[in-house]
Amino acid sequence: MNLKKYINTFGWPRIIIGLFLISMYVACPFIGLNLGAALSDTLVRFGMNVVLVLSLVPMIQAGTGLNFGMPLGVEAGLLGAVISIELGLVGMKGFLVAIVVGAFFGVIFGWLYGIILNKVKGGEMMIATYIGFSSVALMCIMWLILPFKSPDMIWAYGGEGLRTTVSVENYWHGALEKALHLEGLKLPIGEILIFTIIALFIWIFFQTKSGLAMKAVGTNEKFSKATGINIDKERIKSVIFSSVLAAVGIIIYEQSFGFVQLYLAPFYMAFPAIAAILIGGASVNRATIVNVIIGTFLFQGILTMTPSVVNAIIKTDMSEIIRIIVSNGMILYALTRKGEL
Repeated sequence: MNLKKYINTFGWPRIIIGLFLISMYVACPFIGLNLGAALSDTLVRFGMNVVLVLSLVPMIQAGTGLNFGMPLGVEAGLLGAVISIELGLVGMKGFLVAIVVGAFFGVIFGWLYGIILNKVKGGEMMIATYIGFSSVALMCIMWLILPFKSPDMIWAYGGEGLRTTVSVENYWHGALEKALHLEGLKLPIGEILIFTIIALFIWIFFQTKSGLAMKAVGTNEKFSKATGINIDKERIKSVIFSSVLAAVGIIIYEQSFGFVQLYLAPFYMAFPAIAAILIGGASVNRATIVNVIIGTFLFQGILTMTPSVVNAIIKTDMSEIIRIIVSNGMILYALTRKGEL
């Protein structure tokens, strides 16, 4: 009886995906893959992406829907990253300045984004998708005309306009790993520590009066209005919160990845993050930190392991093709069951 209750609570989709992931880990020694390296790669990808997934929680809790406009927050983070590089800041100092500047733009972008979403209540996800895509298109123009001068970022010919990909190797690549490296361990300790701090802050926030008011708006808007909560204000606060976290999340991703990807790179960043939190058990108006952790690990685990296992079995490098098929398949599966998972 307890087992049945546990299965119903955890959900069959997560159990099936989890068993599939475990089966691939078990198969590693038999097909010539290093199990320790496979687990380490999964954890590295988990650390890179988990804050981006976490950024969805405030908007979902406030009933503003799945944040398909995440590219707007990502663009704020990219602005912080290129300004930090332009200033020539390196190491942890450059990384922290990128986060502060990115968060600053995240507040401004989130505030404008929140005002727009309040005008289109009931159609948030459709408008958010449009805003996210539009912001990418607008920033494609801005990356060409903004007056950046660093030779590490601008095109070699013409001397103006930012490159498609900017390396952070000489600035703050692996800043967290260098600051919190443990000899003999290849684990993203810095990324996981930052995630833990942010997740703890979010958990504490949702226990406060302000957090409970935000959650009440997402649970029952009429009841919230009757108790005197300013619904529009709470929704805008949640959008700002999510945009700032998306800005911080992309900078953590970049310092681990080693490159700042501009122009069309942020275009589809919302879809993997949304798929991950839905696979983790969240719904359109309810999400927890546990959903974020489970969903990110399962999504990134499948994405990491499937190409490696298939390549090892068929002895042909089809990793990128398999990664695209698996990634888009999981996104499609999660989105078609956003109210059931």
